[in-house]
Amino acid sequence: MSLRPATLALAVLVALPGLAGADEVRVPAGPGALETAVAGADPGDVLILLPGRHDGPVTIDVPLTLDGGGEAVIDGGAEGSVITVAAPDVTVRGLEITGSGSSHEGIDSGVKLTQAATGARVTDNRIVGNLYGVDIHGAKDSVVEGNTIVGRRDHRMNDRGNGIYVWNAPGARVEGNEVRFGRDGIFTNSSRDNEFKNNIFRDLRFAVHYMYTNHSEVSGNVSIGNHLGFALMFSNGITVRDNLSLRDRDHGVMLNYANDADVVGNLVRGGAEKCTFIYNAHRNLIANNRFEGCDIGVHFTAGSEKNALTGNAFVGNRTQVKYVGTRDVEWSLEGRGNYWSDHAAFDLDGDGIADSPFRPNDLMDHVLWSQPAAGLLNGSPAVQLIRWSQASFPATLPGGVVDSHPLIRPVEIAVPPRIAALEAEARPAWDEKGQ
Repeated sequence: MSLRPATLALAVLVALPGLAGADEVRVPAGPGALETAVAGADPGDVLILLPGRHDGPVTIDVPLTLDGGGEAVIDGGAEGSVITVAAPDVTVRGLEITGSGSSHEGIDSGVKLTQAATGARVTDNRIVGNLYGVDIHGAKDSVVEGNTIVGRRDHRMNDRGNGIYVWNAPGARVEGNEVRFGRDGIFTNSSRDNEFKNNIFRDLRFAVHYMYTNHSEVSGNVSIGNHLGFALMFSNGITVRDNLSLRDRDHGVMLNYANDADVVGNLVRGGAEKCTFIYNAHRNLIANNRFEGCDIGVHFTAGSEKNALTGNAFVGNRTQVKYVGTRDVEWSLEGRGNYWSDHAAFDLDGDGIADSPFRPNDLMDHVLWSQPAAGLLNGSPAVQLIRWSQASFPATLPGGVVDSHPLIRPVEIAVPPRIAALEAEARPAWDEKGQ
């Protein structure tokens, strides 16, 4: 026997009694109105906050939707977290959320998602002037999407809070947010199976600060004018794809004790000290990235082994590679190497692969790294003679990086017009020339 649609709908409501009486409740701006509305709400209710200022802090302990329609403000009055979610399936959307407390110990935030907040959704809000923006504190399968998060600037950068803090929240997704000021854009610790996608980070310490977060994805994000772009540490099996690091100061992408990662299709450009820093990181695929205009293109150190590099472009870096070793390390994979802007290459057979191998470093590089004062002799005839001799007689070269199949053309990675405009306008505080 089949049920008619109306009968089926009634059966669903009976099976889910918490939703059967769900209502839309309009909440006026005024002292105590929001707290009273939340206390009296039934599961599934939609609380529509009318334009104006609503008093916080407030704790949501039943599944409901808090909707500000883009015109309501919740102000926490500098006490604790403005909104604390302590129930599953809660949605917080369309609000301006401001005025958290200042306790790092309590992680005072615009929105705090506790371990009970499974499946929470925090979407399309302006979260401004809080110590932390959103704290995903154990909330599995939660979503933080489409928010504008502007941190505080009343402390030194290291004493500020993070835009989005993720702790032990498997399945959480952070996507399409814009984060500015504060300390780190996203700080994730002791989590797994997360997605951090298509976010924009500006004027921060780290865009993404990533610790002990395994089998997760960092893709399509943009870091502009931060101290460091993507710091990926103590994590296994991560995907780092199609991110942009533009005018970051120290490093664009850093792998520190990060293993079995795919680092693919990323662009780092604009004067970082190191486009990429690889420290004690093993078995990573580093492919089709473009490293441009840095002091050092890639710095490998601390025994990083079994990494595969192919299809990358090293363009206009002062030092393309810094790798100190006594044996040769091959930087090509299955007959495909990398592009080097300082390789005077020929391709007589037109297959896109240069006819001669390339070594980005020579003996003088090793001397200069270990004895920086020797840089005073860099342009001397003696140094030029040594470099000419090594180029003419490769047997005299020390161990180091060898690309046996260098590419003739670099990978091109487009920057969307809006992002290019933000890059051109960036005046990070650390850049004296930009002040």
